[in-house]
Amino acid sequence: MSTLYTAIVTASGREGRAVSSDGLLDLTLAPPSELGGTGEGTNPEQLFAAGYAACFASALSLVARRRKLDVSHASVTAEVGLVAAAEGRMGLEVTLRVELPDELHGEQGEALVEAAHQVCPYSNATRGNIPVRLVVE
Repeated sequence: MSTLYTAIVTASGREGRAVSSDGLLDLTLAPPSELGGTGEGTNPEQLFAAGYAACFASALSLVARRRKLDVSHASVTAEVGLVAAAEGRMGLEVTLRVELPDELHGEQGEALVEAAHQVCPYSNATRGNIPVRLVVE
């Protein structure tokens, strides 16, 4: 494999900043109030959800284009949960809610979403590591 692009971001923890090497991303980080934080900044789970949703939507468009289908009005919502795992470890769980045009509901839409799940780099990175649930809406 050859690297096509490398994103570089430096973060100082759940409370602090996350800044990209090109300066285009510069965010305040803060734990959510549900975890005892102030909630006055974004958090790693939101950033992961944003990246996964955008990546999956792009994969969906790629697969649809190959099948000569129009998904220009589709959207992907990623729900990333922080979960307590065994032995005090923490983990993630993901639900991807894919809203498709009405004409793509049913088996065709489900097959399209599953194909996108095989193409998406985030899906490939998480496969076998965290549970990912696909919901076609």
